Amino acid sequence: MKKLEVNVISNEHKHKKHTALTRPAFGTFNRNEWAIVGGPCIVIKLLADQVISALSASYKCAYVDTVHNDDIILPPGRLQNGAVLEYSDQINCRQLNYSEEFNSFKLRETFAGADIVLANGNHHQCKAQVVIISENKRASLQKRVEQLTDVQMLLLAEYTDEVFDFIKEAIPNWQQLPIYRVNETEKIISFFKAQMQAAKPEINGLILAGGKSERMGFDKGVVNWHGKEQRYYMADLLKPFCKEVFISCRKDQQKEIDEPYLNIADTFTDLGPYGAILSAFREKPDSAWLVVACDLPLIDESTLQYLIDNRNPSSVATAYQSPNNEFPEPLITIWEPKSYPLLLSFLAQGYSCPRKVLINSDVTLLNSLNPDELTNVNTPDELEKIKRSLHQKTAAG
Repeated sequence: MKKLEVNVISNEHKHKKHTALTRPAFGTFNRNEWAIVGGPCIVIKLLADQVISALSASYKCAYVDTVHNDDIILPPGRLQNGAVLEYSDQINCRQLNYSEEFNSFKLRETFAGADIVLANGNHHQCKAQVVIISENKRASLQKRVEQLTDVQMLLLAEYTDEVFDFIKEAIPNWQQLPIYRVNETEKIISFFKAQMQAAKPEINGLILAGGKSERMGFDKGVVNWHGKEQRYYMADLLKPFCKEVFISCRKDQQKEIDEPYLNIADTFTDLGPYGAILSAFREKPDSAWLVVACDLPLIDESTLQYLIDNRNPSSVATAYQSPNNEFPEPLITIWEPKSYPLLLSFLAQGYSCPRKVLINSDVTLLNSLNPDELTNVNTPDELEKIKRSLHQKTAAG
């Protein structure tokens, strides 16, 4: 018999159907999510109410549950007549009713603006869990033991003093976990506060230096204001405030960037600063980005420090208000990870202006202590004016 010849293709030469992207650290709903599982549903609801009440002043909280009204057969409102969506603008809230099922992609999109999601774990799964040890729900919890993938706290219900053996077996490190009574509310709230503080996104810096500088007539990033090219001066200025600092540039500029300076080339091309910000998030979607334009020659450490000190991670972004109008300055701004899907959604609607995103979103706006430092330079005349200003400042110093 003739043997069949099989061509084996090594992994490195296999055709890749999709681009390898860095995925955000989402769970079912959000980056920061906990399923409270193992207790009666009313106990879970009350506990979630207490935690949300304590955290809502600092964080945008969300809750997920399942309604048990088995007698409700028809969908609400116009949905029973065939509508797929019904929006109600009520006095103290807005309500959306959907007819379609929500898969994980739709859920993450819906909960993108939340900082923390708590779910009734008797009905919904999250990437982290809080387990209530309740004698009344022993059998129910045992059925869900495979869902306990990252248990972070154990709570003993009333009349329960021992952790179940099957929980000890499923969670080898159970003795290292915090174990409280379910009514020790302050300790439970302190746990969630500590978790949220630890989850605060780290800040990376992004120097916008990929523009074509058409009004200036030459690359603004290479102007020597402070003894070195401005893009490097700004990168050095941001380093004490950031984990890493990157110079944003066009693909054709990458070879010009000196080592050891890091760079991110635009992958969202022809979108100006908007594309640069999206390209940074594409690279590191779980980081916050301190975005600063390279054409701000008067900026100093105090302006950056004030922005950092007053950062609000619960907002989409923290920005300075322009000294010339009531609008935010998008190019000296801390953009939080939750702004990434928002920026993409604006782009999908045909907008590529970062200021428009800030104007129409929940942002924290600051008044600059030194408004002149927000002055940017776009033309040769402005360049000469700032040169004189810097020379006078140096002479006075």
